[in-house]
Amino acid sequence: MTWDMRMRNNMFRRLPVEQATGRLYGGRHRLRVVYRTRDLVVLGLGVMIGSGIFKIAGEQASSTAGPGVLISFLIAGGVCVLAALAFAELSSIIPVAGSAYSFAYVAFGEVWAWVVGWALIMELLLAASVLARVWSLYATQALHDFGVPVPGGLGDVIGQVKGPDVLALGILLLVVLMLATGSRLSLKSLWYMVMAKVIVIGLVIATGLKFFDAGNLTPFVPPARPAPEGDQTVLDAVLGAFGGGTPHVFGVWGLFAAAPTIAFAYIGFDLIATASEETDDAPRKVPRGILTALLTAIVLYAAVAIALVGMVGMDGFAKLNPDKLLLAAAFDEVGAGAMGKIVDVGAVLALTTVILVVVISLTRVVFSMARDGLLPRPLAAMSRYKVPSRATLLAGGAALVMSQTIDVLTLEQLVVIGTLFAFLFVAAAVLALRHAQPDLHRPFRMPAAPLVVLATILAVGWLMLNLKVQTWAYFAVWMAVGIVLYLVYGRRKSQMKLLLDAPPDRPVAAPLAAAPPPGALPPGVVPAGGPGLGEPVPYASGGWDAPRAPEPGGRPGMPESPYPTGRYSTGRQAGGQFARDPYRAPPEDAEGYERDVRRRPSGPYSPGPTGRPADPYALDPEVPDPYAPGPHRYDRYGSGERPYGEQAYPGQGYGDEHEEPPDGGRHRH
Repeated sequence: MTWDMRMRNNMFRRLPVEQATGRLYGGRHRLRVVYRTRDLVVLGLGVMIGSGIFKIAGEQASSTAGPGVLISFLIAGGVCVLAALAFAELSSIIPVAGSAYSFAYVAFGEVWAWVVGWALIMELLLAASVLARVWSLYATQALHDFGVPVPGGLGDVIGQVKGPDVLALGILLLVVLMLATGSRLSLKSLWYMVMAKVIVIGLVIATGLKFFDAGNLTPFVPPARPAPEGDQTVLDAVLGAFGGGTPHVFGVWGLFAAAPTIAFAYIGFDLIATASEETDDAPRKVPRGILTALLTAIVLYAAVAIALVGMVGMDGFAKLNPDKLLLAAAFDEVGAGAMGKIVDVGAVLALTTVILVVVISLTRVVFSMARDGLLPRPLAAMSRYKVPSRATLLAGGAALVMSQTIDVLTLEQLVVIGTLFAFLFVAAAVLALRHAQPDLHRPFRMPAAPLVVLATILAVGWLMLNLKVQTWAYFAVWMAVGIVLYLVYGRRKSQMKLLLDAPPDRPVAAPLAAAPPPGALPPGVVPAGGPGLGEPVPYASGGWDAPRAPEPGGRPGMPESPYPTGRYSTGRQAGGQFARDPYRAPPEDAEGYERDVRRRPSGPYSPGPTGRPADPYALDPEVPDPYAPGPHRYDRYGSGERPYGEQAYPGQGYGDEHEEPPDGGRHRH
């Protein structure tokens, strides 16, 4: 078996960078360019600043880390910064919609790309469903806090943890329809909502610091204590099996144990890479947008954590109203109840932007995988709105059904494991491409790449080990289903396989015809004084347009033409000939036609008086000058007068001393 045959059947065939970016095969960048650097930052903040900023600090402070939760935020943020550096470098090399999926395709091969893409689909599909449910819970709470009455018939179908929910259905349906129709409102709406929630966060921080008490931060690292049963992680299971220890919370270990859950809040900077094809100058702007958005989110989360913990303290969280959003309940506890309503509005806006960005990213991943043939190719079709509407409707519809039929809130950690799994491949892809293709242009380079990549892999792996054993089991089942789908469909329909299966001797372009001999006209050119209207056009012998015998049934044969049909096709004549060009000049004796007798076939093969090629721009001395004074077609007055003075005709122009045309003239020197 030859190397080519092995590559065609090899699941590890790699996508060339030139094909991934469209520089070789073209046509891959079909999405509209709509994003600038500041739009990418807003996109990142739109997905990273969600409901977590209003509750996650309090939850982890009270259950796992204590007031030292600020350190946990910085640990999780540091791990995400390491991963963001890898995303930034690869986005500068491969600025395409697939993000981690496309990076893995180029660096490791097709089967690994499918695995990463399948994990991304699980992550984003579940995230959209979970967020729609949480949005419904917060919207219902906001209605209650503002005293808006809810009709009795809707009480059982809004704000539900599982089962049918009208609000969750409505928000997903609205976002999907907005994106499927290419609405420009999506980006504008994202800007307004992100700015509104940043203002709300600023008010939360400022108000919280007014009630700040340094005593609430002590002890900063509470003594360790055994963890509650039922939340065993993989790391706990491993340590218990080999060391006989039990998992703990608080203490130094609690600071690290809270980091994986906090990392869920930062997830979303990687989604900026899915907008690469829609960004102007993506190799430079996408890395800048990723890092700016992530660092901004880390600062905002840390500030909210300081304000919240300093306002309530670790022991104060147990006294808060469990029926309200944790941050809103904290403001009620200190006597700032009005801020609770503002927090409700901020939480609803925050979740709306997260849902919008997640659905955008989900459709771009599906679009990219379908474009490569690993998913059905029709999903990569662009609608008349210049967006992948089919991918949007399918992905959004799947999220909508999942949100209404599955208890998705119990599967929240699957979103985290899918993201961290992609982070591992992206970090490793940096080293793989530096080794395999060191000469690639990298507008952004990860500093100290070998050491930073190794640190990223270890840190991300450690976060994954801190996820529940049940989460790993569900993830294994999802990936097994994905491998089966790839073997059944994706491997056979892959565009890379079809490209490699193409015959190697297939011509990429038609061969050029030999030049005609001197003195002869090119095929299909009618000489001056040649056939008139209604006469057959002569054909060059042996060409594609040579006449054929009539087909059976009396219909004349038709030559194979590169332009046989179309809006301006002129039909065919008997004997297999095409009809005359309707725009060719008629003969001199045609009624009502004034022929410009100076026109001759021009070009290097124009016949001259001696049969040799003549100067294509030379004037025929036997033909009278049509610009000379006297009655001719250019003389309006029939008396030899030039209408606008002696300089009125081509080649002479209007000088300063000459009169302008009455209408000013359109084409003036």
